[in-house]
Amino acid sequence: MSPVYPATLDFAGTDQIARWRPLVHWILVIPHMIIVAVLGFVAGVILLISFFAILFTRRIPEGLFNFQVMSQRYSWRAYSYAWFMRESYPPFEFPMSAGDPGDDPAALAVERPALVNRWLPLVKWLLAIPHQIVLFVLWFVTGILLLIAFFYVLITGRYPLSIRNFLIGYARWYWRVWAYTYLLRDEYPPFSLEP
Repeated sequence: MSPVYPATLDFAGTDQIARWRPLVHWILVIPHMIIVAVLGFVAGVILLISFFAILFTRRIPEGLFNFQVMSQRYSWRAYSYAWFMRESYPPFEFPMSAGDPGDDPAALAVERPALVNRWLPLVKWLLAIPHQIVLFVLWFVTGILLLIAFFYVLITGRYPLSIRNFLIGYARWYWRVWAYTYLLRDEYPPFSLEP
């Protein structure tokens, strides 16, 4: 049994979804996606600052680390809604903590390491290329599965669990690689959709 990666993502929601939801979620999620884009830009700036902080101190300042985790948690909540996996509208909240507060079905947390490798940030982008290739292919699969789930929910009022589990696994894999390339963790992420 492999150890649990210190960047976790999960979703705990019902498979019962109102049939009309897939028709409107893409509109209702627009304000969240604007915030996700802004947070993504700020996360890129913080990545640059973190890079130099790691080179000189082998640490990411706690506030910067917590911001990065918060931005990805917010993003996961928005995407779980955009993918109409949930009926509850994600809150416009920005809890600055590495641990998940546990107040939402979409959970994301990253353990903050005491020290990180000083030189690894120079090559992490290169080491992550195999993951990026696989995730690019899975992104297309995700689009097809979302289309299938769209019609399935419209017809049955239930989210197909196999598709939902795949989407959660894809998001989990993506955000582990994100945590690795954005310098939050030194452990190489597994090639896996599993927790």
